Amino acid sequence: MQEIDSEERVKSRHMIPGIYPIRGLLGSCHLLVDDDEVVLLDTGMIGEIPRIEKLLHEHGFDLQSLRAILLTHGHLDHVGNLTKLVELSGAPVYAHQGEQAHIDGRFPYQSWSRGCGWMEAIGRGAFHYRSTPITHFLKDEDELPFWGGLKVKHLPGHTEGHCGFYSTRHNLLFSGDLFASYWFNTHQPPPFLNSCPDQFLSSLRRVLALNPSLILPNHYDHPDPQLHADRFRKLTRHLTI
Repeated sequence: MQEIDSEERVKSRHMIPGIYPIRGLLGSCHLLVDDDEVVLLDTGMIGEIPRIEKLLHEHGFDLQSLRAILLTHGHLDHVGNLTKLVELSGAPVYAHQGEQAHIDGRFPYQSWSRGCGWMEAIGRGAFHYRSTPITHFLKDEDELPFWGGLKVKHLPGHTEGHCGFYSTRHNLLFSGDLFASYWFNTHQPPPFLNSCPDQFLSSLRRVLALNPSLILPNHYDHPDPQLHADRFRKLTRHLTI
């Protein structure tokens, strides 16, 4: 792997070994490596497969090594490379059943979220997007045998089937798009991106009750799960469990 500079070392000081972010145009997806096993958490925006493949090669893997693709939800910036990756790797796809409509581009957006639907339709057309079926439907509290064990946490609000993945071993939650974490603004997704905003509050409280010491969202500035957990607690400090 290429040597990273001292500034990046400081930014990554709390990153757990075995998590490798893949920076994309609109956010990050994550490669999870545990000994000789590798899984991909979300797939990024269309066109980012070379970055995914390069990172795999740096750690002695190739696309055929992918044991699974896990999806937090089905928005285009998370599933843009899904179909191509499935074709190249043969990896099974794990996601909540409610996300198939998003992956297929047929979700019936209503009210403010129609803006999200229009943006996704434009993106699918511009990039010649093709959908693929979910092979394993996730349910809340499912135990997955990946990366030392991941527990599914259903966190609707952004989408109906939006899920996080919780590592008991590391007390770490991969929180998807529950919130975005940047130095200039930690925030929930804007209203036009949320298809069931009435469920956001219960999802936020659920994460507060879980109280993970580390949180890694998909949209952030630095790959530092402790920093993002601190920012999440500040974002939700007005809430009671």
